[in-house]
Amino acid sequence: MILSMTGYGKASAEFQGKKITAEVKSLNSKALDLSARVALPYREKELEIRSMIASAVERGKVDFNLWTEQADGQGATPINGALVESYRRQLEEMGRQYGIPEPNDWWGLLLKMPDVMTRTESAELSDEEWAVVRKVVEEAIGHLMDFRRQEGAALEKKFNEKLDNIEALLHDIEPYEKSRVEKIRQRIVEGLQAIPEVEYDRGRMEQEMIYYIEKLDINEEKQRLANHLKYFRETMQNGHGQGKKLGFIAQEMGREINTTGSKSNQAEMQNIVVKMKDELEQIKEQVLNVM
Repeated sequence: MILSMTGYGKASAEFQGKKITAEVKSLNSKALDLSARVALPYREKELEIRSMIASAVERGKVDFNLWTEQADGQGATPINGALVESYRRQLEEMGRQYGIPEPNDWWGLLLKMPDVMTRTESAELSDEEWAVVRKVVEEAIGHLMDFRRQEGAALEKKFNEKLDNIEALLHDIEPYEKSRVEKIRQRIVEGLQAIPEVEYDRGRMEQEMIYYIEKLDINEEKQRLANHLKYFRETMQNGHGQGKKLGFIAQEMGREINTTGSKSNQAEMQNIVVKMKDELEQIKEQVLNVM
């Protein structure tokens, strides 16, 4: 079963009146591109958290965020009153010194000054709290992987539909392929008959016609395309991490379809080839989301 690189996961838990939340989301990318924002109390564990995420998601553009909130609005960020008073005295003194009028909104100005809003965090992370944080991170990653599996199943269903359509179109070519040989022969004969004064060697004409028809033969392209369709299905069943291989197979399918189109000298066959290209293009677009 294939996995999608698109996913989202979130988990929360409470520890000693504090709500701990982890959120992780991912999009497609050629390699692992991990961006992590970790709350200050847990920065010492950031490398371990990154390792946990990397081992699970393997590939994709991943955004991870870990933050804390006080439960029930407790523990609001305190205002440093002494610092506010100091800033006001300094501003009043500078105002008198330079003749600058006092501001109309002292509070609005003072609350924007550096370090007025302060929070003291625990310097040490206890083993008990880290156990809770680790579980939250693991749950968020687990939800992300569940999301990826669901998206992967949807992608697999879509791929099988497109592969079935290409197979059906491949069979639709056969009647036109068989009839075009006789049409080519008839067109050449009628062309020669239109010039009565020209003499030609019938045996030589047959040889040239066989050579011409062999150049337009698409049996090998059809066989190779059928093999690629089968290999694509088998690869999807080989587990996750097959996105790049599926992309390579889709490229090979495109080569065979393009060659078939270049050898198709009938409008009906060319129309079928165009439909096959459209189905394959949709596969190529979605393969980029496969891990």
